[in-house]
Amino acid sequence: MSQQLFPALIDLVRRAGEATLPFWRNDVAVTEKSDASPVTAADLAAHAILDAGLRALAPELPVLSEEAADIALNERAAWTRWWLVDPLDGTKEFIAGSEEFTVNVALIEQGRVLLGVVGIPASGRVYYGGAGLGAWRVDPGQEAERLAVRLNPAEAFTVVASRRHSSPAQERLLAGLSEQFGDLDLVSVGSSLKFCQLAEGSADCYPRLAPTSQWDTAAAQGVLEGAGGEVLDLKARALTYEARESFLNPSFIALPQAAAWRDELIQLARALD
Repeated sequence: MSQQLFPALIDLVRRAGEATLPFWRNDVAVTEKSDASPVTAADLAAHAILDAGLRALAPELPVLSEEAADIALNERAAWTRWWLVDPLDGTKEFIAGSEEFTVNVALIEQGRVLLGVVGIPASGRVYYGGAGLGAWRVDPGQEAERLAVRLNPAEAFTVVASRRHSSPAQERLLAGLSEQFGDLDLVSVGSSLKFCQLAEGSADCYPRLAPTSQWDTAAAQGVLEGAGGEVLDLKARALTYEARESFLNPSFIALPQAAAWRDELIQLARALD
């Protein structure tokens, strides 16, 4: 049943992405939300399309969107299956004119990601997948390509990181990785595309020891899990999305599940907890 949703979700994510493009590189007005994060008319335009489209696709499922997250905990705690949406991830990249912004939709059940769809409005590319379902990348007018994580580094151990967010703990982890694996190839990428780089086998690890919110990660986690990856907190537990008062995620690492060096990386991460 879940896999049957992909065609409709891909179409919906692309339409939401197209709604952002008239504002991109066009002096879009920026306002601040209560947490000081930026929001634009593009965020709201994408949210309107996703909210209406998801409710039409599955009227029985609630929608939790970054742009409509003021829902009481006791109401959210009663949900068993719901949509978790970031209408425009990488708003700062969007404002700066970068192509590294995405539209993200995840289906959550009992706190676990069933599937995720990540669209890149600037190119029309869409990543989609879920644990036990597989993962794919599809460009407009092209056939979908199956994705798989790589289990061995290419020439250098490639760590993908945020263009804008780091922390002292993350720098210590990078130092430990360098001692373990030699010189690192550090690739800075915005938005949920960091997970997608792992899913398509162009990077080895994505550590995030700085704040993220549930809607920032869920859809791309679905893609990564479908490609053979996993997302773990610093106690080596799967990153989950059960209802809680705060929408903030714990620190995490994303990596290939079957990599020979998995346990070494987990030990490095645990030492920071």
